[in-house]
Amino acid sequence: MEHPSVQEAFRHIEDNDPWTIATLRELTQIPAPPFMEEVRGQRFLELLQESGIDSTWVDEEGNVIGLRRGNGAGTMIFSGHLDTVFPEGTDVTIRENGDTLFAPGIADDTRGLVAVLAVLRAMNAAEIQTDQDIWFVGTVGEEGTGDLRGVKHLFREGSPDFSAFISIDGLGHSGVTNAGLGSHRYRVAFKGPGGHSWGAFGLGNPIHALGRAVAAFDAEAKRYTDNAAQRTSYNVGTVGGGTSVNSIPFEAWMEIDMRSESPEALLEIDAVFQAAMRRGLEEANAVRARGEELTLEVTMIGNRPSGEVPEDHPFIQRALAATELVGGITSLRRSSTDSNTPISLGIPSVTIGGGGAGGGAHSLAEFFMNHEGPRGIQRALLILVSQAGMVPVM
Repeated sequence: MEHPSVQEAFRHIEDNDPWTIATLRELTQIPAPPFMEEVRGQRFLELLQESGIDSTWVDEEGNVIGLRRGNGAGTMIFSGHLDTVFPEGTDVTIRENGDTLFAPGIADDTRGLVAVLAVLRAMNAAEIQTDQDIWFVGTVGEEGTGDLRGVKHLFREGSPDFSAFISIDGLGHSGVTNAGLGSHRYRVAFKGPGGHSWGAFGLGNPIHALGRAVAAFDAEAKRYTDNAAQRTSYNVGTVGGGTSVNSIPFEAWMEIDMRSESPEALLEIDAVFQAAMRRGLEEANAVRARGEELTLEVTMIGNRPSGEVPEDHPFIQRALAATELVGGITSLRRSSTDSNTPISLGIPSVTIGGGGAGGGAHSLAEFFMNHEGPRGIQRALLILVSQAGMVPVM
């Protein structure tokens, strides 16, 4: 932090804060529902260009990328995610109450996108030259059923050999996420012929099969998680089916989420889940009095890998040191973010907050306060340039 160029960049971040907040307001009010990030992405691309970048492009998945060239000693990624969890039609107009800004998506992750831009502008203002090339990226598909599709595309087979990855996601200037929480998500559908509740009584009932499957899964999964060596969870989050109270349904469905700190444990509870679904089907078919057998469809709708960058890794130590320098709390965290994918591939990666304070993430009451906001951006810059390497000023 004593380097003159870093000090100049820090000053620029503070002086540039009105621009940062104005840009936060602008981007927040551009809707970016899941799988519909294009409009916000186009504006983010324009802001990269306006902030000063060597080249920009949008890849096949929709990620918006800006290249800031270094001295060719490698390439790393510095990113926030474009998408929010909110569906099309959600009102994203900012409401104000004193020093608090309320709007869906303002913190998760519009603040992260703006922090990425603010770091780029500060590096340019301070004329910081790095050893490595840096990709400044707005990723798509971080939330929900997006299933990290943007970052998975960045790290697909045949992609550049990236040396490190930094994701700005969330708020504040404390804590470093160095571990990815893995998850498997499924949509399960039991199907049958359906019919009248009186006239067709005795046909296999998909909702009954679903109920049996949930009961079997809950019993066996609880037994597994109670004895698992590493924390593991499961949840039946949504259910649906049927047409009326006096109709045997032709379909019943549910969506299930399983998470674990351990890749091995995630596979094991997945096997418990698969067996319970088959059991529910078999039991329901065994008790039906007539008609064709029920069928089962199990579709994976989410697969987020897990992993961890060791605390003693130099990249993690630099991230913790930067956190301490800006007055943050130096704790390590595990979460489900864009960093999951590179961490699982053995690439040094962290997720950190973009500064400020707030709450209500993933709710219509989401809010942001610019409390010590520049500190989060300063920390991000410090981690980035310490990893990318600064070219000495001659």
